[in-house]
Amino acid sequence: MLLGLESENMTTASISIHAMREATAPQQVTSQYQPLEQVTKPNLKTEEAAHYLNRRPQTLRAWACLENGPLRPRRIAGLLAWSTADVKALAGVA
Repeated sequence: MLLGLESENMTTASISIHAMREATAPQQVTSQYQPLEQVTKPNLKTEEAAHYLNRRPQTLRAWACLENGPLRPRRIAGLLAWSTADVKALAGVA
């Protein structure tokens, strides 16, 4: 009887370990952003501009607040709007 209980606990433990491995396994990340070359809208959101410039959104917000970055955003209805043309120029995309 003791052996049956031990094997049942081992099975439960191995299942939970397997579930943990699946939960923590690296997931394939699909980009939600299209290539910068294909962007046609006039302005980008802070998160989009940060993605294309390989910076964190906080960095761009600091540039806007301190006015010391290579780009200056427009403020549209209180939101920061980064010129797509300026982001392309800074990123070196024609």
